[in-house]
Amino acid sequence: MVFSLIMGVGGSKLEKALGDHFPEGERYFGFENFGNTCYCNSVLQALYFCVPFREQLLEYYSNNKSQGDGDENLLTCLADLFSQISSQKKKTGVVAPKRFVQRLRKENDVFRGYMHQDAHEFLNFLLNQLVEILEKAPHKVKGEDVPNGPCNGGQVNGLVKQEPPITWVHNTFQGILTNETRCLRCETVTARDEIFLDLSIDIEQNSSITSCLKNFSSTETLNANDKFFCDKCSSLQEAQKRMRIKKPPRILVIHLKRFKFMEQLNRHKKLSYRVVFPLELKLSTTVGDADSEYSLFAVVVHIGSGPNHGHYVSLVKSHNHWLFFDDENVEIIDESAIQTFFGSAQEYSTNTDHGYILFYESLTADDKQ
Repeated sequence: MVFSLIMGVGGSKLEKALGDHFPEGERYFGFENFGNTCYCNSVLQALYFCVPFREQLLEYYSNNKSQGDGDENLLTCLADLFSQISSQKKKTGVVAPKRFVQRLRKENDVFRGYMHQDAHEFLNFLLNQLVEILEKAPHKVKGEDVPNGPCNGGQVNGLVKQEPPITWVHNTFQGILTNETRCLRCETVTARDEIFLDLSIDIEQNSSITSCLKNFSSTETLNANDKFFCDKCSSLQEAQKRMRIKKPPRILVIHLKRFKFMEQLNRHKKLSYRVVFPLELKLSTTVGDADSEYSLFAVVVHIGSGPNHGHYVSLVKSHNHWLFFDDENVEIIDESAIQTFFGSAQEYSTNTDHGYILFYESLTADDKQ
């Protein structure tokens, strides 16, 4: 598969900046912009430097590269792109992800035009598409667990009929939330589990990710018109409801809900709130007693004052260095620069560069297997 390749002027600059510290075997390539595709470029850079995801995708590529163009889909296009970058002879430069963008626009007309798009919407769509493609695959790919159970038996056209496998995308990003509702009359607790690939959290001015996550898991009282139907009482009752993380994911993706619909304006408004996101995060909202510890490795940043225009860039940690990816341009940045993307303490500020999607990797030994 052929990708256009352009050497960026910043390439040699970056190599000089890293000098002897340039990581062995690593590649730092910017992406060409195909008319407002910064939403796509910024997310793809974050995913490329999500090491478990990249490793599984490159393994998928090596196992399936003989299939040819007949079976082209978003997964094969992404695998081709990542392989193209990782196999470059040069250490830095620019690659043009033209085929991936063309495939994306073919798959979903939301991304077909040249309008400003939402990076979180794109990430959500991409991960769900990858899962769908992998689940439809008629063979087991290494690194995927196939659940055991009575439903897995039986032969259909020579293939083993089974439940959709838990794919490597699930193994990388999936966590489990539990929705607990306690009836205030009989004290019965009803719990319902939900899976997630990322968490979308409400934000407040001058807050932190930790406090926003606590609010996400705070207890809500259901009364008046919102009463809960308790099966044990067989009637509507006042209740307390809360959402907690039952199983934290290996890679925790947090989406800050910066675009809020304002009824009085009848449109979305960007919340430029200052929300501190730490380099090391303790997730204390889990069902168990032990905290889960995470390390920040990527941030997708939205630049601009509103939801319908602006620009996306990404900050990425690679081998203890922080890099700034802005389409074709790649620069090394100091870790202390991360705090300039927390947001604005005042509503009207000249700084419009705000952290929008955060990527954290688990530091727990079990999750790093």
